[in-house]
Amino acid sequence: MADMDFDAIIIGGGPGGYVSAIRASQLGLRTCVVESQHLGGICLNWGCIPTKALLRSAEIWTYIKNAHDFGLAAENISFDLDKVINRSRSISKQLNNGVTNLLKKNKITVLDGRARLDGPNKVEVLNNDGGSVRGLSTKHVIIATGSRPRVLPGIEPDGKLIWTYFEALRPNIMPKSLLVIGSGAIGIEFASFYNAMGADVTVIEVMPRILTAVDSEIADLAQKQFEKNGIKIISNARITALNKTASNVTATIQDGKREARQVTVDRVISAVGVIGNIEDIGLDTTKVKTDRGCIVVDGYGCTDEPGVYAVGDVAGPPMLAHKAEHEGVICIENIAGLDTHPIDKARIPGCTFCHPQIASVGMTEEEAIEAGHKLKIGRFPFIGNGKAIALGETNGLIKTVFNANTGELLGAHMVGAEVTELISSFVVAIGLETTEEDLIHTIFPHPTLSEMLHESALDAYDRVLHL
Repeated sequence: MADMDFDAIIIGGGPGGYVSAIRASQLGLRTCVVESQHLGGICLNWGCIPTKALLRSAEIWTYIKNAHDFGLAAENISFDLDKVINRSRSISKQLNNGVTNLLKKNKITVLDGRARLDGPNKVEVLNNDGGSVRGLSTKHVIIATGSRPRVLPGIEPDGKLIWTYFEALRPNIMPKSLLVIGSGAIGIEFASFYNAMGADVTVIEVMPRILTAVDSEIADLAQKQFEKNGIKIISNARITALNKTASNVTATIQDGKREARQVTVDRVISAVGVIGNIEDIGLDTTKVKTDRGCIVVDGYGCTDEPGVYAVGDVAGPPMLAHKAEHEGVICIENIAGLDTHPIDKARIPGCTFCHPQIASVGMTEEEAIEAGHKLKIGRFPFIGNGKAIALGETNGLIKTVFNANTGELLGAHMVGAEVTELISSFVVAIGLETTEEDLIHTIFPHPTLSEMLHESALDAYDRVLHL
């Protein structure tokens, strides 16, 4: 087939890829997206969205089981696992169709197949049916190939007894017992879901504490609530052996404090991180550099090869959909010659949609101290907030970190109900280099959970009102 010429070719149709394409089209660039599997990528089809659908079902199930706390009665209750899974999958399908329509609306060419660079300005696309190869030419190639689960030796997923998030999202059974290896966002979210649905869940973490990317005080509070919910957590531990039978797995666990012990479970979820998809995409035909499984880029997505860019998970951590989208917009706007800014990874929020929820932005207390800042720390517990009490969600904390000399908000960290929504206010605040004075003089609506943001700022300066 004759070459097709584009201003920009984007390899990968996930959040980084399809958003890059839409912005490119808005800027008048003739754009092509090449996707080998599902538009919307892992996030929409196998990550962010379907897990939230499952966790919503778990949340409602928890409310039903505790209906008596709200003066209500619910008897002979049960759940249908197939319907829970089907709801999750249908939501992903709906959004996948939405991305397809968005690309069509923006007159973006979409090709199904596997793309490979043939030098910096050529892309070959092998059709998914294994047939013809289509040659494309362009001035700019954006690699947005995403990531996949990391596999550790001896803990190789088999799709039956040892799962990745792919299998965990559509289980053929509800396991009575489950071992989750890894306590990052993926591991903790699945632990939370299966625990809520009745499984006996154990989490193994090789580091001294869980959620190592989270402020330690917040992580500790979260762990206490997880354990109260029934999740067993073993930190500073590793799996030395996994022995499989036809129906279960026995894990040998060494935690450094005692003799090795064995735990037998129905299923294991390997959640030990992800790695960028950099293989077999023709990087060897360019000057593009890689590091620890990801493509090396600057703040604009530029690689060492002029005309070749990378965004999203394949461009390195934090591996988050909203980071990918923002990177994509910055990259395209830079290509189009707009006066844009490099991405500031220090201002990217992180959210974990477990129960209780966890959210953060900016420096942790530990990071701020290490950076040499003199600090003022504010804290406000959920138990002091009227709306939280009315909701029956009194376990939680809002924590703010201020520069003591300038009053600048350096970081905000939260655990509790709906904190994944509350964090946005502090994301904006940090972006605007907000000071304690700005927050103290902001009028928050009552009765809302957001009032705790105000109270936390007040507490940092010894002005808290409702404690």
